Amino acid sequence: MDLVVETREKLGKISKSLRREGLIPAELYGHGVKNLHLAVSAREFLKVFKEAGENTIVNLLIHDEKKPVLIHEIKTNYISGEIDHVDFYEVRFDEKIKAKIQIEFTGEAPAQKSKGGVLNKAVSEIEVEALPGDLPHRFTLSLEGLDDLNKSFYVKDLKVSPKVRILADPQTVIVTVTEHLVEEEKIEAVPDVTAIKVEVEEKKAERSAEKTKKTE
Repeated sequence: MDLVVETREKLGKISKSLRREGLIPAELYGHGVKNLHLAVSAREFLKVFKEAGENTIVNLLIHDEKKPVLIHEIKTNYISGEIDHVDFYEVRFDEKIKAKIQIEFTGEAPAQKSKGGVLNKAVSEIEVEALPGDLPHRFTLSLEGLDDLNKSFYVKDLKVSPKVRILADPQTVIVTVTEHLVEEEKIEAVPDVTAIKVEVEEKKAERSAEKTKKTE
């Protein structure tokens, strides 16, 4: 999968003009690699990212060079939702790297329908270590086996290539079906109006008695 980029010399405010031209400012770095300031077509980047994600190697075409990279980080504008910046990490095929792999859940948990359970997804991604070419694009986990309440799938249940090392605890719960709990409505105690009225009358009588004593 190839992605054409161009180098840029100017930094700072020039980024705004790049975005107006439909380009995204980017950086390329890696172990023992000289950092490069880049610009990439927003349309082409989105097309490649949709297919590759963050765990598939993309070939950056920089002039006459081809550099294998991972899309390491994407910064988006929290107001517009548009991409502000992209970081590419150049990889070496003989050097293992760490990456977070998304978990894709498929199917439905039978315990949700038959027993009214609630599906709780505790983990959505798992960190792994592998050579760049061995990184899985995603993990797929079927929910069909969750046929009873309080049944769970764990990290150890993921199907993983022997070339990939999971860095999470195997006993970590990924997803579980729990019983649907209905919170009891808290009934606030209604104040006893009669008792309050009696108390007020008693205080009035006490004040009246005190005034009578003072006038005697």
